[in-house]
Amino acid sequence: MKTALTIAGTDPSGGAGIQADIKTMTANGVFALTAVTALVAQNTTGVKSIQEAPPDFLAQQLDCVFTDIFPDAVKTGMVASVPLIEVIADKLTEYGARNVVVDPVMVATSGDRLISEDALETLKRRLLPLAAVLTPNVPEAEILSGVKIETPEDMAHAARLIGETYGCAVLCKGGHQVNDANDLLWQKGRGARWYQSKRVDNPNTHGTGCTLSSAIASNLAKGFSLEDSIRRAKQYIFGALSAMLDLGHGSGPMDHMWDLHSRFIDGGDLG
Repeated sequence: MKTALTIAGTDPSGGAGIQADIKTMTANGVFALTAVTALVAQNTTGVKSIQEAPPDFLAQQLDCVFTDIFPDAVKTGMVASVPLIEVIADKLTEYGARNVVVDPVMVATSGDRLISEDALETLKRRLLPLAAVLTPNVPEAEILSGVKIETPEDMAHAARLIGETYGCAVLCKGGHQVNDANDLLWQKGRGARWYQSKRVDNPNTHGTGCTLSSAIASNLAKGFSLEDSIRRAKQYIFGALSAMLDLGHGSGPMDHMWDLHSRFIDGGDLG
């Protein structure tokens, strides 16, 4: 079985963060490994409190994973402090991590910045150049490129600037009222490719960014090309949203297990 490592914070409500990553990786056929960057008290209505892991403890977690079950792919989520970003970059470099998917979580759905300027500069200098692909949403792509994104052409321009600056592929996600649910992949030497997707009229979108990046990492781990990994990940997200799970009092989670069926899941006769 192929393996994928998620380096991220927790979500007690299960819709985002490491909990969503584990479900997504399992549903996409890989064994999920984890390194916790922070304990986050959050639910579908918002974040209440964050307790970051000590940098040396995060380093020990990563050592334990890489020296025992070497991951076929790695996904990183929200990391908001300089020391933790430095640890992650150091360990990914030390162990020669492959198929690194960086979800550069910088802006909340509310529009609030989630990362300090110092941490942002460290993220750009140390972590982004290690990525096989970045998955910024529109506000994040604006920060990384310095370009105001209002049209599909702006998305393409911003993705190219980011990719050329950090030497990686860039998947610019269009779900923030720019080109609806269509995403743009830019790769050096291959230019831009659009991934068209029908929008699902579902207000419960908690954890979509975490889920998409984890699904991409899972498919990279299984040996699919980046283009096919993104296509498969988007189809998985579409199904998870279309299942219309409705939990919680805020923007609820998707049904990560929408495509899994067994006697144990469906309640069938065990014989």
